[in-house]
Amino acid sequence: MHRPYPGRCSDGVVTELLAALGLAIAIEGVIYAAFPDAMKKFMVQVLAQPVSHLRRAGLVAAMVGVFVVWLARGGG
Repeated sequence: MHRPYPGRCSDGVVTELLAALGLAIAIEGVIYAAFPDAMKKFMVQVLAQPVSHLRRAGLVAAMVGVFVVWLARGGG
């Protein structure tokens, strides 16, 4: 496939990235809409956590997310 701008992402990659981002936002929105009180309590708990714990949780979540996408794409 010829890419008109070498070094740039193809349209398919951008489309899939935007679709994944939209899905993540939609899922988060459903959770906030369905459980607003629980989410407020959760946010209070998050604010009380040390930065190092939040950073570690974020890295673990990112790794799990990449793994799930890898599995969904065929898992090598």
